[in-house]
Amino acid sequence: MSSSMLYYGEVHNCTTVDQLLKRYFLPIAYSIIFIVGLVGNILSICVYVTKLRPWKSSSIIMVNLAVTDLLYVLSLPFLVHYYSNADAWVLGDFMCRFVRFGFHFNLYGSILFLTCHAAFRYVVVAYPWRSAQVQQKLWGIIACVAVWTIAAAEITPMLTMISLTEKNNNTYCLDFASTIAYNFEDTVDVRWYSWLLTAVGFLLPLVVVFMCYIGIVKKLADGPYTTTSKRMRARRVTVLILVVFVVCFLPYHMLRALRIETRMMQAAPCMVERIVHAVYIISRPLAGFNTFFNLALYTLSGDKFRGAFVTIFYRKCWLSKATSLFQLAIISKEPSDTPTI
Repeated sequence: MSSSMLYYGEVHNCTTVDQLLKRYFLPIAYSIIFIVGLVGNILSICVYVTKLRPWKSSSIIMVNLAVTDLLYVLSLPFLVHYYSNADAWVLGDFMCRFVRFGFHFNLYGSILFLTCHAAFRYVVVAYPWRSAQVQQKLWGIIACVAVWTIAAAEITPMLTMISLTEKNNNTYCLDFASTIAYNFEDTVDVRWYSWLLTAVGFLLPLVVVFMCYIGIVKKLADGPYTTTSKRMRARRVTVLILVVFVVCFLPYHMLRALRIETRMMQAAPCMVERIVHAVYIISRPLAGFNTFFNLALYTLSGDKFRGAFVTIFYRKCWLSKATSLFQLAIISKEPSDTPTI
């Protein structure tokens, strides 16, 4: 029994939970991520651009992280239309590759940006005399250029593995782990590339973030100034980054590997294939929910961001009140139509 038969639903004596999740769960989840991510990241970028100049290295990293998330959420309407339209892709091969590329580029770009942010926080706590040097713009620019370059190098090989697939008079834009390989050698390439991407793009940064957290905890346990606001903030930020890695990124990488392995099995039971596919489908929006945690990270990174963010709404509130008072004053000065006696 081939994986293509299982994927396209030609086996009818089996659960269809994966198809139901694609039809209903993915459009809803991606729509939520799109709305929250679009509004949140645009506001965050506006705050950094208009109210937090001049930038430090951490600010440059945060802006680039917000731009990465914004590029990702802008690709989600295409996926919402695709899955709500019964997996019928109508936008051509280029857009298929672009949308799939955008998801993975955001994923591994976010992982690297978060790793850089955790490393910078560790340096500030562990080596306070170097904090001024680390906060210079140059280090932020170097870190961001390195992240964009490494993320592009990690994901570019995927462009050769993603393409449109024609089946039963329908056009499918399959994600990386569900790509149909027409010979065994191509299937092996997908498997090894997935493992390499997991090791270099996820596990290695996870180890770096974990070591930064351990280093920050040890430094907070030593010395007389362990409860200063900067040190406690660094700990909270690193904990939040670890939560993102464990909650959002870890399930996706584990289930992607499991999805590829079950597809390589020559006689995988139908129920196993469908259930693995279903949990893998759930893990994809879960990985995209890292944009929500990133929005929280901006507020935890410093009090200046929170203050600048609040002033936006205060200004709008005072502007609306001033407008209302102005309109009320004009109305009260208008002559009455009732003649006086």
